[in-house]
Amino acid sequence: MKALVYHGPGEKVWEDVPDATVQEPTDVVVRVDTTTICGTDLHILQGDVAAVTDGRILGHEAVGTVTEVGDAVRGFHVGDRVLVPAITKCGRCAYCQRGMPSHCQTVGGIGWIFGHLIDGTQAEFVRVPYADTSLYSVPDDVTNEQAIFLADSLPTGYEVGVLAGNVRPGDTVAVVGAGAVGLAAILTTGLWGASKVIAIDSNKFRLTKALEFGATDAVEVGPDVVADVIALTDGLGVEVAIEAVGYPQTLRTAASLVRPGGTIANIGVHGAPVELPMQDMWIQNIALTMGLVDTVSIPTLLKMVASGRIPAEKMGTHSFTFDQIDDAYDVFKNAAANEALKVVITP
Repeated sequence: MKALVYHGPGEKVWEDVPDATVQEPTDVVVRVDTTTICGTDLHILQGDVAAVTDGRILGHEAVGTVTEVGDAVRGFHVGDRVLVPAITKCGRCAYCQRGMPSHCQTVGGIGWIFGHLIDGTQAEFVRVPYADTSLYSVPDDVTNEQAIFLADSLPTGYEVGVLAGNVRPGDTVAVVGAGAVGLAAILTTGLWGASKVIAIDSNKFRLTKALEFGATDAVEVGPDVVADVIALTDGLGVEVAIEAVGYPQTLRTAASLVRPGGTIANIGVHGAPVELPMQDMWIQNIALTMGLVDTVSIPTLLKMVASGRIPAEKMGTHSFTFDQIDDAYDVFKNAAANEALKVVITP
């Protein structure tokens, strides 16, 4: 089979590799019908994730068809259409039992294993461990192009942003960064009745998309960005500020927007230390949350997509085939210039 293989910082090749096979009784093999690229894949290619070694197949999101089933698998059969999420879970360890499969002990202490600790989904086929507790059946009325964004982006925006931020009916919410995950947060704030959702970004295209995704206001980054947002909240600040970029300055911006008693929900993946004005924040009763997605919201989000409540297909702006995967990476890496959100990659 063919797959996109990591060969060290800056090096990736679409090449022939050994076929994916069932290795454990709890495994299945899935033919990849749709996949995509995540910002984490770009971090890997920059050499930022030391655990990813030469020869690893990249990718951690897929929708596909089961082609082989291990002897212990009971919930899935050959021919089933399934969503392969970013998080794998055994379902039995202490963290899985408390609803935190992002730290599944059985699979290595972290649920994100595809394209990280084991071979990933940017391939013609992928081996899926613990299939019964990790895979999700895709309803007939949900397309592959809709389902693929439920593998990571939408659950991340919803769980680490909206749920962790404790968004409640009537709240004002600011989302700092209107990339794919920030837009996923905007798209799902409505599920909890936010009255005002303010998108903040430096890119006009993303701000336009944010309004299409449900933001009530769009604020372009500039020297007065904090004052502009505060003015939209009657001078009070927002109840919830969601940081979806991962830079020190964007987290500080989020912290500057929250009113007393509010919450900063950090989604962004930070690669450098961040200094926050704790001397001012502590007395304002501000909560700060952060974390890796658990993907436990996928069943709920699948229902919302199937009903039309969440138009997940809006996330995809560019389509490519496996033979064009290098082009897909080039477009996604330069997303702002290419007016790209997420790419859809199919055979």
